[in-house]
Amino acid sequence: MKWIARGVIGLGVAAGVLLAVGTYPPAARTVTEVGPSSYDDGLRFEVITTDNLLVGPVDGRVIVALSRLNQSEPRLRIGRVVGNATPIFAVDVRNFQTGSVVVIDKSAASFPHQTFADLPPGDYHVQAVLDMNRDLKSPNAPGNLYSRPQTLSVPVENNPVIRLEFTERVPDENLPTDTDLLRFVRIRSALLTAFHGRPIDLRAGIILPRGFEDERDRRYPIRVHVGGYGTRYTRVEQLMRTGAAFRTTWLAEDTPRMILVHLDGAGPYGDPYQVNSANNGPYGDAITQELISYIEDRFRGLGRPGSRVVDGASTGGWVSLALQIFYPDFFNGAWSYCPDGIDFRQFQLVNIYEDTNAYVDADGAERASAREINGEVRFTMRHELRMENTLGRGNHWPLSGRQWGAWNAVYGPKGEDGLPVPLWDPKSGVIDHEVTGHWEQYDLRLRLARNWETLAPKLKGKINIWVGDADNYYLNNAVQLLEDFLAEVDPSFDARIVYGPNRGHCWTGLTENELMQEMGDRTGARP
Repeated sequence: MKWIARGVIGLGVAAGVLLAVGTYPPAARTVTEVGPSSYDDGLRFEVITTDNLLVGPVDGRVIVALSRLNQSEPRLRIGRVVGNATPIFAVDVRNFQTGSVVVIDKSAASFPHQTFADLPPGDYHVQAVLDMNRDLKSPNAPGNLYSRPQTLSVPVENNPVIRLEFTERVPDENLPTDTDLLRFVRIRSALLTAFHGRPIDLRAGIILPRGFEDERDRRYPIRVHVGGYGTRYTRVEQLMRTGAAFRTTWLAEDTPRMILVHLDGAGPYGDPYQVNSANNGPYGDAITQELISYIEDRFRGLGRPGSRVVDGASTGGWVSLALQIFYPDFFNGAWSYCPDGIDFRQFQLVNIYEDTNAYVDADGAERASAREINGEVRFTMRHELRMENTLGRGNHWPLSGRQWGAWNAVYGPKGEDGLPVPLWDPKSGVIDHEVTGHWEQYDLRLRLARNWETLAPKLKGKINIWVGDADNYYLNNAVQLLEDFLAEVDPSFDARIVYGPNRGHCWTGLTENELMQEMGDRTGARP
């Protein structure tokens, strides 16, 4: 689910959506004013690039972001929706190259303010980003350009033109250094490369069991873990840092010994959700046929269906269930916490099959997207999608690389232009019901219903779900619909579904030790 204001409890870490966070550049400078604007309607920015940063002309989206002086670098805050939402202004660029000038003025897409004039008074850092990485969708993906932060005082006077210059490049991605218990892999995916027509790699972080190097003949079960939205494979470094609770459990004498494989939550449209899709390509097949088999061969995995389990929270909660359901003979159990919508009659609060509009309900009231535990609305669908429209090329949320855009890319069809077809109109929110038929194959409850006789015996004892009954993103509603379905099916089904009373996103009813013991029972892993 969403990066904003969300902590992911699975494995005891917080989820993040930032893909490549560089060090903070040298101290911010005061803005460079290059003269008065020829416009009479306020401030504008002109963005240029330094020599040698671009090999040739590129297409992308230029984003100007602002943050208060006591906050982090603006580019690292892009995508925040509430509270101290980061003001952003954005335009598309084509054939951008050294010497090109990009103008950001009142015509730019903007969030959360309509224009620069709506910015609250005060001192800000201002920074420009060129988002152009095609394979890892994020303003801070490798190869993207950015300017050094400059200071800006609001309100501004005399309609100045402010020059921002791209002088920095997000470094190319290099695998972290292996340690005694951590390994990092990056392999070229033949399946994804063929689909996209350019080289596409798969990445994973590996946590080895204690004693791995001492018992050279021992082979191990595989625990595949998927983090919250956009969580990178490098998260294993935090899990195994000195003093971390997960590390303590992982190395305990009574913990069943397994190999943990942390999948990567980065793809061409945001998180790829690790399943086959019309827009991202055959991620599910690539994970099961290429990545996991490679890891099992290299790190002495047992390499049989009974020895593989999968777990995750939020985005990872949906992915763990989907992988188990889509590949019922490949995995031997899924542990899912607060999964993203598993029944699209309650896709958060949208019924994609019957509702006519995603932004407002049948009475015309603004539809909520998130709530507090007490039920108070945190932000609406329209508000959140306006942020995604600002980030997406063409001012369209399907290309934002954020939560709704990623869902749309995974679940939706590809259009004649080669881009994801939006489920609803970016501005009005009107749902296109010609698109919902393609989404149905990712409605996990519906997939079970349509294939129950085949799937039921294969999934027996493999489905475990935990969710707070006051989930901040209303995810408990879809879980309830799944439970209602399972209560009526024949043959009956022994899935475990547990609700946390008055618990939000992302509650789990198991300790890490209890989880590992259960996985050990399923796979035969021993301490």
